[in-house]
Amino acid sequence: MRYSAAEHDRFARDFNRDGILLLRGHFDPEVLRAWNLAFQPLLAAQRERERDDPNRGAERYYVTLPFSAPFADPAIYEDPDVLAIVERVAGPDPVMCQLATDTPLLGSTHQDWHADTPLLFPETGDNDTPSFQLALNFPLVDVTEANGPLDSTLGTHRMDKDAVLAGLASGTVEHQLFPMALGDVMLRDVRGVHRGTPNRTDQPRPMVVIGYSRRWLHRPEVQIRLPQGALAGLSPRGRRLLRFNPVVPDAELLQPVESYRDFAF
Repeated sequence: MRYSAAEHDRFARDFNRDGILLLRGHFDPEVLRAWNLAFQPLLAAQRERERDDPNRGAERYYVTLPFSAPFADPAIYEDPDVLAIVERVAGPDPVMCQLATDTPLLGSTHQDWHADTPLLFPETGDNDTPSFQLALNFPLVDVTEANGPLDSTLGTHRMDKDAVLAGLASGTVEHQLFPMALGDVMLRDVRGVHRGTPNRTDQPRPMVVIGYSRRWLHRPEVQIRLPQGALAGLSPRGRRLLRFNPVVPDAELLQPVESYRDFAF
């Protein structure tokens, strides 16, 4: 681990307050450059499949990553510092439920303000619960104000979303852009109100998302398809993290099964 238990405790406190935590320079940029090279053909294929119906609006694409090299990297999804923080804010024995990307290209626009999940108990109308779904985000290129940084609020993950939207409209709720260098990672509560911004450059801006949930939570709109041949190589921790995901024959791994389109809650 890079950080001590006391630092993990402090990160968890900061996360619970803001709903967002940044760890600068946490992953090896060379590893992520290899991810980006392997990602480009997947993006090209997704654009071709969705030529007339991009799944996140104009020139913005959600692309699931196959659970294979270089993406099936336990040094990334089992990162001990990340998991130490996840367990402090979302409980022990979490589930890994998502391995995907969000990528705006030239021609993309601002998304509407949104959260990535509905209330845990919608019949109550109350969003003030502990965290239950977290997103680990890290870019495959440097993210600047020109190529589509996240625009997000702080501390809205346990607030009423309609009140947050009204505050954004009136200017009483602040928001900020989050540029990130290659190697930076962001952990966020998916209830926080945020939006994607336009990429005004001629290069894609891929942002990886790894989803972690509380041990009892299953979201059917996201999943990781595990190739049968990969099971034997998983660590005990990896098996626990991936336990709710479907196992498929190796030959079916790359079949497109996109299901998580532009949901905005």
